[in-house]
Amino acid sequence: MIKRLYILAVGMIAMLACGSTKSQEQVKESNVQTQQERIVMGAEQLDMYLPQLKGKRVGLLVNQTSRIDNVHLVDSLHSLGVNLQYIFAPEHGFRGDADAGAHISDSKDSKTGVEIISIYGKNKKPGPEYMDQLDVVVFDIQDVGARFYTYISSMHYMMEACAESGTKMMVLDRPNPNGDYVDGPILEPSQKSFVGMHPIPIVHGLTVGELALMINDEGWLEGGKSCDLTVIPAKNYDHSRAYSLPVKPSPNLPNDVAIRLYPSICFFEATPVSIGRGTDFPFQVIGYNDTTMGDFTFTPRSIQGAASNPILKGEKCYGDDLRGIANSKFTLQYILTWHKMFKEKGMDLFSRAKWMDKLSGTDKLRKQIEAGMTEEEIKESWEPELKAYNEIRRKYLLYPDFE
Repeated sequence: MIKRLYILAVGMIAMLACGSTKSQEQVKESNVQTQQERIVMGAEQLDMYLPQLKGKRVGLLVNQTSRIDNVHLVDSLHSLGVNLQYIFAPEHGFRGDADAGAHISDSKDSKTGVEIISIYGKNKKPGPEYMDQLDVVVFDIQDVGARFYTYISSMHYMMEACAESGTKMMVLDRPNPNGDYVDGPILEPSQKSFVGMHPIPIVHGLTVGELALMINDEGWLEGGKSCDLTVIPAKNYDHSRAYSLPVKPSPNLPNDVAIRLYPSICFFEATPVSIGRGTDFPFQVIGYNDTTMGDFTFTPRSIQGAASNPILKGEKCYGDDLRGIANSKFTLQYILTWHKMFKEKGMDLFSRAKWMDKLSGTDKLRKQIEAGMTEEEIKESWEPELKAYNEIRRKYLLYPDFE
Protein backbone atom coordinates (compact mmCIF):
# COMPACT_ATOMS: atom_id res chain seq x y z
CA MET A 1 0.00 0.00 0.00
CA ILE A 2 1.27 3.45 -0.89
CA LYS A 3 2.30 5.44 2.18
CA ARG A 4 0.45 8.74 2.37
CA LEU A 5 1.04 10.74 5.51
CA TYR A 6 -1.66 13.25 4.63
CA ILE A 7 -4.19 10.71 5.95
CA LEU A 8 -3.05 11.43 9.50
CA ALA A 9 -3.84 15.13 9.24
CA VAL A 10 -7.13 14.61 7.43
CA GLY A 11 -8.17 11.87 9.85
CA MET A 12 -7.55 14.11 12.86
CA ILE A 13 -9.74 16.80 11.31
CA ALA A 14 -12.53 14.30 10.67
CA MET A 15 -12.35 12.95 14.24
CA LEU A 16 -12.61 16.44 15.67
CA ALA A 17 -15.56 17.22 13.42
CA CYS A 18 -17.44 14.03 14.31
CA GLY A 19 -16.83 14.39 18.05
CA SER A 20 -17.83 18.03 18.30
CA THR A 21 -20.69 19.02 20.59
CA LYS A 22 -20.59 22.73 19.79
CA SER A 23 -23.77 24.59 18.93
CA GLN A 24 -24.33 25.70 15.35
CA GLU A 25 -23.56 29.30 16.33
CA GLN A 26 -20.26 28.25 17.91
CA VAL A 27 -19.37 26.25 14.82
CA LYS A 28 -20.13 29.22 12.55
CA GLU A 29 -18.01 31.50 14.71
CA SER A 30 -15.20 28.95 14.72
CA ASN A 31 -15.36 28.64 10.93
CA VAL A 32 -15.05 32.41 10.50
CA GLN A 33 -12.01 32.46 12.75
CA THR A 34 -10.47 29.56 10.86
CA GLN A 35 -10.97 31.32 7.52
CA GLN A 36 -9.20 34.36 8.87
CA GLU A 37 -6.16 32.39 9.99
CA ARG A 38 -3.04 32.64 7.89
CA ILE A 39 -2.56 29.85 5.39
CA VAL A 40 0.48 27.77 6.39
CA MET A 41 2.22 26.19 3.41
CA GLY A 42 3.36 22.59 3.45
CA ALA A 43 6.96 23.81 3.18
CA GLU A 44 6.60 25.80 6.41
CA GLN A 45 5.72 22.70 8.43
CA LEU A 46 9.28 21.47 8.87
CA ASP A 47 8.36 19.28 11.82
CA MET A 48 6.09 17.26 9.50
CA TYR A 49 8.72 16.35 6.94
CA LEU A 50 12.27 17.23 8.07
CA PRO A 51 12.64 13.95 10.05
CA GLN A 52 11.92 12.07 6.81
CA LEU A 53 14.77 13.88 5.04
CA LYS A 54 17.48 13.53 7.69
CA GLY A 55 20.11 11.02 6.64
CA LYS A 56 18.58 10.72 3.17
CA ARG A 57 19.92 11.70 -0.23
CA VAL A 58 17.49 14.38 -1.36
CA GLY A 59 16.53 15.89 -4.71
CA LEU A 60 14.41 19.03 -5.01
CA LEU A 61 12.03 19.97 -7.83
CA VAL A 62 11.66 23.67 -7.05
CA ASN A 63 11.67 27.18 -8.50
CA GLN A 64 11.46 30.79 -7.33
CA THR A 65 8.13 30.17 -5.56
CA SER A 66 9.64 27.52 -3.27
CA ARG A 67 10.00 29.69 -0.19
CA ILE A 68 9.53 29.59 3.55
CA ASP A 69 8.70 33.24 4.24
CA ASN A 70 11.44 35.03 2.25
CA VAL A 71 13.98 32.20 2.35
CA HIS A 72 14.28 29.72 -0.51
CA LEU A 73 13.59 26.10 0.45
CA VAL A 74 17.01 25.12 -0.90
CA ASP A 75 18.72 27.53 1.49
CA SER A 76 16.55 26.44 4.44
CA LEU A 77 17.18 22.73 3.98
CA HIS A 78 20.87 23.26 3.26
CA SER A 79 21.28 25.24 6.50
CA LEU A 80 19.52 22.45 8.41
CA GLY A 81 22.03 19.89 7.21
CA VAL A 82 19.83 18.06 4.67
CA ASN A 83 21.94 16.17 2.14
CA LEU A 84 20.90 17.88 -1.09
CA GLN A 85 22.10 16.00 -4.16
CA TYR A 86 20.28 17.71 -7.03
CA ILE A 87 18.01 20.65 -7.79
CA PHE A 88 15.71 19.84 -10.73
CA ALA A 89 14.69 22.96 -12.69
CA PRO A 90 11.33 23.11 -14.57
CA GLU A 91 10.20 25.55 -17.29
CA HIS A 92 11.43 29.11 -16.60
CA GLY A 93 14.37 27.71 -14.61
CA PHE A 94 15.34 27.40 -10.98
CA ARG A 95 15.10 31.15 -10.37
CA GLY A 96 12.07 31.61 -12.66
CA ASP A 97 13.68 34.17 -14.95
CA ALA A 98 13.65 32.37 -18.31
CA ASP A 99 11.23 32.91 -21.22
CA ALA A 100 8.44 30.42 -21.79
CA GLY A 101 9.88 27.63 -23.92
CA ALA A 102 13.47 28.82 -23.48
CA HIS A 103 16.28 26.28 -23.17
CA ILE A 104 17.32 25.74 -19.55
CA SER A 105 20.96 24.74 -19.01
CA ASP A 106 22.39 22.51 -16.29
CA SER A 107 24.51 24.41 -13.79
CA LYS A 108 25.28 24.77 -10.07
CA ASP A 109 23.55 26.85 -7.44
CA SER A 110 26.02 29.58 -6.51
CA LYS A 111 24.87 29.74 -2.87
CA THR A 112 24.92 26.04 -1.95
CA GLY A 113 26.97 24.42 -4.70
CA VAL A 114 24.17 21.93 -5.40
CA GLU A 115 24.03 20.71 -9.00
CA ILE A 116 21.07 22.01 -11.02
CA ILE A 117 19.57 19.62 -13.59
CA SER A 118 17.13 20.92 -16.20
CA ILE A 119 14.01 18.81 -16.70
CA TYR A 120 12.55 21.09 -19.36
CA GLY A 121 13.26 20.54 -23.03
CA LYS A 122 14.40 17.21 -24.42
CA ASN A 123 14.97 15.58 -21.03
CA LYS A 124 11.71 16.09 -19.16
CA LYS A 125 12.21 13.05 -16.94
CA PRO A 126 15.46 12.55 -15.00
CA GLY A 127 17.21 9.30 -15.83
CA PRO A 128 18.61 6.58 -13.57
CA GLU A 129 22.02 8.32 -13.44
CA TYR A 130 20.31 10.85 -11.16
CA MET A 131 17.50 8.87 -9.57
CA ASP A 132 19.76 6.04 -8.40
CA GLN A 133 21.58 8.57 -6.23
CA LEU A 134 18.41 9.71 -4.44
CA ASP A 135 16.25 8.38 -1.62
CA VAL A 136 13.55 11.04 -1.85
CA VAL A 137 12.50 13.88 -4.17
CA VAL A 138 10.67 16.90 -2.76
CA PHE A 139 8.31 18.89 -5.02
CA ASP A 140 7.49 22.41 -3.86
CA ILE A 141 6.24 24.70 -6.66
CA GLN A 142 3.33 27.13 -6.74
CA ASP A 143 0.81 26.16 -9.41
CA VAL A 144 -2.03 28.28 -10.85
CA GLY A 145 -4.62 25.56 -11.44
CA ALA A 146 -4.73 25.41 -15.25
CA ARG A 147 -4.11 22.13 -17.08
CA PHE A 148 -1.74 23.69 -19.60
CA TYR A 149 0.56 25.23 -16.95
CA THR A 150 3.57 22.94 -17.26
CA TYR A 151 4.72 22.64 -13.64
CA ILE A 152 2.20 19.85 -13.10
CA SER A 153 3.60 18.05 -16.15
CA SER A 154 7.08 18.25 -14.61
CA MET A 155 5.61 16.85 -11.39
CA HIS A 156 4.08 13.98 -13.37
CA TYR A 157 7.38 13.04 -15.00
CA MET A 158 9.17 13.20 -11.66
CA MET A 159 6.54 10.89 -10.16
CA GLU A 160 7.19 8.46 -13.01
CA ALA A 161 10.94 8.62 -12.40
CA CYS A 162 10.37 7.94 -8.69
CA ALA A 163 8.05 5.02 -9.47
CA GLU A 164 10.61 3.47 -11.81
CA SER A 165 13.55 3.89 -9.43
CA GLY A 166 11.81 3.17 -6.13
CA THR A 167 12.56 6.70 -4.91
CA LYS A 168 10.11 8.31 -2.52
CA MET A 169 8.20 11.40 -3.63
CA MET A 170 7.08 14.17 -1.31
CA VAL A 171 4.80 17.06 -2.31
CA LEU A 172 4.74 20.15 -0.10
CA ASP A 173 1.33 21.53 -0.89
CA ARG A 174 0.29 25.11 -1.66
CA PRO A 175 -3.11 26.72 -2.41
CA ASN A 176 -4.56 26.93 -5.90
CA PRO A 177 -5.43 30.57 -6.85
CA ASN A 178 -7.94 29.17 -9.36
CA GLY A 179 -9.08 26.39 -7.06
CA ASP A 180 -12.56 27.74 -6.33
CA TYR A 181 -14.27 26.18 -9.37
CA VAL A 182 -13.96 23.58 -12.13
CA ASP A 183 -14.53 24.31 -15.83
CA GLY A 184 -13.46 23.55 -19.38
CA PRO A 185 -13.31 20.52 -21.67
CA ILE A 186 -11.70 17.27 -20.50
CA LEU A 187 -8.46 16.39 -22.28
CA GLU A 188 -8.74 13.56 -24.81
CA PRO A 189 -5.93 10.95 -25.06
CA SER A 190 -5.16 11.95 -28.66
CA GLN A 191 -4.25 15.48 -27.52
CA LYS A 192 -1.91 14.46 -24.71
CA SER A 193 1.23 16.63 -24.61
CA PHE A 194 3.44 18.54 -22.18
CA VAL A 195 0.72 21.23 -22.00
CA GLY A 196 -1.88 18.61 -21.08
CA MET A 197 -1.06 15.16 -19.74
CA HIS A 198 -4.16 14.14 -17.80
CA PRO A 199 -7.90 13.62 -18.50
CA ILE A 200 -8.86 16.66 -16.46
CA PRO A 201 -10.57 19.96 -17.40
CA ILE A 202 -8.67 23.16 -18.12
CA VAL A 203 -9.55 24.51 -14.66
CA HIS A 204 -9.16 21.37 -12.57
CA GLY A 205 -9.86 22.76 -9.08
CA LEU A 206 -7.07 20.86 -7.32
CA THR A 207 -3.91 21.76 -5.46
CA VAL A 208 -0.71 20.08 -6.66
CA GLY A 209 -0.93 17.72 -3.69
CA GLU A 210 -4.46 16.66 -4.53
CA LEU A 211 -3.57 16.28 -8.20
CA ALA A 212 -0.52 14.17 -7.33
CA LEU A 213 -2.77 11.81 -5.36
CA MET A 214 -5.16 11.60 -8.32
CA ILE A 215 -2.37 10.92 -10.81
CA ASN A 216 -0.90 8.23 -8.57
CA ASP A 217 -4.09 6.39 -7.62
CA GLU A 218 -5.88 6.66 -10.97
CA GLY A 219 -3.01 4.84 -12.68
CA TRP A 220 -2.03 7.73 -14.95
CA LEU A 221 1.71 7.17 -14.63
CA GLU A 222 3.36 5.21 -17.41
CA GLY A 223 2.56 1.52 -17.19
CA GLY A 224 -0.03 2.16 -14.48
CA LYS A 225 2.73 2.34 -11.88
CA SER A 226 2.50 4.32 -8.65
CA CYS A 227 5.18 6.00 -6.58
CA ASP A 228 5.70 6.06 -2.81
CA LEU A 229 3.95 9.39 -2.29
CA THR A 230 3.64 11.64 0.74
CA VAL A 231 1.71 14.92 0.70
CA ILE A 232 2.18 17.59 3.38
CA PRO A 233 -1.07 19.61 3.23
CA ALA A 234 -1.31 23.35 3.74
CA LYS A 235 -3.10 24.45 6.92
CA ASN A 236 -6.14 26.76 7.05
CA TYR A 237 -6.82 26.54 3.30
CA ASP A 238 -10.13 25.66 1.67
CA HIS A 239 -11.18 25.75 -1.96
CA SER A 240 -13.51 28.70 -1.54
CA ARG A 241 -10.78 30.87 -0.05
CA ALA A 242 -9.08 33.44 -2.27
CA TYR A 243 -5.30 33.29 -2.32
CA SER A 244 -2.97 36.01 -3.60
CA LEU A 245 0.45 34.75 -4.67
CA PRO A 246 3.39 36.47 -2.92
CA VAL A 247 5.84 35.51 -5.70
CA LYS A 248 5.24 35.54 -9.47
CA PRO A 249 4.76 31.89 -10.52
CA SER A 250 6.32 32.71 -13.92
CA PRO A 251 7.55 35.85 -15.70
CA ASN A 252 4.30 36.51 -17.59
CA LEU A 253 1.87 35.98 -14.71
CA PRO A 254 2.81 39.00 -12.59
CA ASN A 255 -0.34 39.48 -10.53
CA ASP A 256 -3.72 38.13 -9.44
CA VAL A 257 -5.57 39.56 -12.47
CA ALA A 258 -3.27 37.77 -14.93
CA ILE A 259 -3.53 34.51 -12.98
CA ARG A 260 -7.33 34.62 -12.97
CA LEU A 261 -7.50 35.52 -16.69
CA TYR A 262 -4.88 32.97 -17.72
CA PRO A 263 -7.21 29.96 -18.23
CA SER A 264 -9.49 32.02 -20.51
CA ILE A 265 -7.01 33.85 -22.72
CA CYS A 266 -4.21 31.31 -23.05
CA PHE A 267 -6.05 30.09 -26.20
CA PHE A 268 -4.78 33.22 -27.96
CA GLU A 269 -1.29 31.67 -27.88
CA ALA A 270 -2.52 29.66 -30.89
CA THR A 271 -3.48 32.80 -32.83
CA PRO A 272 -1.74 35.83 -34.42
CA VAL A 273 -3.19 37.99 -31.60
CA SER A 274 -1.10 39.41 -28.75
CA ILE A 275 -2.12 38.91 -25.12
CA GLY A 276 0.45 41.33 -23.81
CA ARG A 277 3.68 39.37 -23.86
CA GLY A 278 6.34 42.05 -24.15
CA THR A 279 4.37 44.60 -22.12
CA ASP A 280 4.08 45.47 -18.43
CA PHE A 281 0.68 43.75 -18.33
CA PRO A 282 0.98 40.28 -19.92
CA PHE A 283 -2.13 38.06 -19.94
CA GLN A 284 -4.25 41.13 -19.13
CA VAL A 285 -4.83 42.58 -22.61
CA ILE A 286 -5.79 41.36 -26.08
CA GLY A 287 -4.73 43.16 -29.26
CA TYR A 288 -3.91 42.99 -32.96
CA ASN A 289 -2.26 45.38 -35.41
CA ASP A 290 -5.58 46.50 -36.89
CA THR A 291 -7.12 49.84 -35.87
CA THR A 292 -10.65 48.44 -36.02
CA MET A 293 -10.08 45.83 -33.31
CA GLY A 294 -10.54 48.16 -30.34
CA ASP A 295 -9.77 51.48 -28.68
CA PHE A 296 -7.09 50.31 -26.25
CA THR A 297 -3.56 50.30 -27.67
CA PHE A 298 -0.21 48.83 -26.70
CA THR A 299 3.07 47.96 -28.43
CA PRO A 300 4.91 44.75 -27.50
CA ARG A 301 8.66 45.06 -26.97
CA SER A 302 11.51 42.74 -26.11
CA ILE A 303 11.77 42.09 -22.34
CA GLN A 304 14.66 39.92 -21.22
CA GLY A 305 13.56 36.89 -19.24
CA ALA A 306 9.89 37.37 -20.09
CA ALA A 307 9.45 37.95 -23.82
CA SER A 308 12.62 38.22 -25.86
CA ASN A 309 10.75 38.07 -29.19
CA PRO A 310 7.01 38.57 -28.53
CA ILE A 311 4.38 38.26 -31.20
CA LEU A 312 3.72 41.60 -33.00
CA LYS A 313 6.90 43.01 -31.52
CA GLY A 314 7.21 46.74 -32.26
CA GLU A 315 3.74 46.91 -33.82
CA LYS A 316 0.93 49.00 -32.36
CA CYS A 317 -1.89 46.72 -31.28
CA TYR A 318 -5.55 47.64 -30.87
CA GLY A 319 -7.96 45.75 -28.68
CA ASP A 320 -9.14 45.19 -25.13
CA ASP A 321 -7.79 46.13 -21.70
CA LEU A 322 -8.92 43.50 -19.18
CA ARG A 323 -7.06 44.84 -16.17
CA GLY A 324 -10.22 46.18 -14.56
CA ILE A 325 -11.82 42.73 -14.40
CA ALA A 326 -11.69 41.41 -10.84
CA ASN A 327 -11.86 37.75 -9.81
CA SER A 328 -12.72 36.48 -13.29
CA LYS A 329 -13.54 32.86 -14.01
CA PHE A 330 -13.08 30.75 -17.12
CA THR A 331 -15.02 32.09 -20.10
CA LEU A 332 -15.05 31.59 -23.86
CA GLN A 333 -16.34 35.09 -24.56
CA TYR A 334 -12.93 36.55 -25.43
CA ILE A 335 -12.01 33.86 -27.95
CA LEU A 336 -15.57 33.82 -29.40
CA THR A 337 -15.61 37.60 -29.85
CA TRP A 338 -12.22 37.72 -31.53
CA HIS A 339 -13.05 34.75 -33.76
CA LYS A 340 -16.13 36.62 -34.95
CA MET A 341 -14.12 39.80 -35.67
CA PHE A 342 -11.50 37.87 -37.63
CA LYS A 343 -14.15 35.96 -39.56
CA GLU A 344 -15.89 39.19 -40.55
CA LYS A 345 -12.59 40.35 -42.06
CA GLY A 346 -12.11 37.05 -43.90
CA MET A 347 -9.21 36.03 -41.63
CA ASP A 348 -8.55 32.80 -39.75
CA LEU A 349 -8.03 33.32 -36.00
CA PHE A 350 -6.71 29.81 -35.43
CA SER A 351 -3.52 30.17 -37.44
CA ARG A 352 -2.03 27.29 -35.43
CA ALA A 353 -4.99 24.94 -35.22
CA LYS A 354 -3.04 21.98 -33.84
CA TRP A 355 -1.69 24.14 -31.01
CA MET A 356 -5.21 25.34 -30.23
CA ASP A 357 -6.30 21.72 -30.00
CA LYS A 358 -3.41 20.88 -27.64
CA LEU A 359 -4.30 23.78 -25.36
CA SER A 360 -7.99 22.84 -25.47
CA GLY A 361 -7.27 19.15 -25.01
CA THR A 362 -9.63 18.42 -27.88
CA ASP A 363 -10.30 19.53 -31.45
CA LYS A 364 -14.01 19.78 -30.66
CA LEU A 365 -13.76 23.23 -29.06
CA ARG A 366 -12.11 24.80 -32.10
CA LYS A 367 -14.68 23.19 -34.40
CA GLN A 368 -17.56 24.32 -32.17
CA ILE A 369 -16.27 27.90 -32.28
CA GLU A 370 -15.84 27.74 -36.05
CA ALA A 371 -19.39 26.38 -36.35
CA GLY A 372 -20.75 29.46 -34.58
CA MET A 373 -21.93 27.78 -31.38
CA THR A 374 -22.56 29.98 -28.35
CA GLU A 375 -20.68 29.70 -25.05
CA GLU A 376 -23.79 28.24 -23.41
CA GLU A 377 -24.11 25.56 -26.10
CA ILE A 378 -20.42 24.67 -25.93
CA LYS A 379 -20.32 24.46 -22.14
CA GLU A 380 -23.46 22.33 -22.12
CA SER A 381 -21.60 19.76 -24.25
CA TRP A 382 -18.96 19.41 -21.50
CA GLU A 383 -21.42 18.71 -18.68
CA PRO A 384 -21.48 14.87 -18.75
CA GLU A 385 -17.68 14.59 -18.69
CA LEU A 386 -17.33 17.31 -16.04
CA LYS A 387 -19.84 15.51 -13.85
CA ALA A 388 -17.82 12.29 -14.10
CA TYR A 389 -14.59 14.18 -13.40
CA ASN A 390 -16.06 15.83 -10.31
CA GLU A 391 -16.94 12.42 -8.90
CA ILE A 392 -13.29 11.40 -9.24
CA ARG A 393 -12.05 14.74 -7.92
CA ARG A 394 -13.97 14.40 -4.64
CA LYS A 395 -11.97 11.31 -3.72
CA TYR A 396 -8.73 13.26 -3.56
CA LEU A 397 -9.73 16.49 -1.83
CA LEU A 398 -7.57 17.36 1.19
CA TYR A 399 -9.46 20.57 1.96
CA PRO A 400 -13.07 21.72 2.33
CA ASP A 401 -14.54 22.22 -1.13
CA PHE A 402 -16.19 25.28 -2.66
CA GLU A 403 -19.99 25.34 -2.70
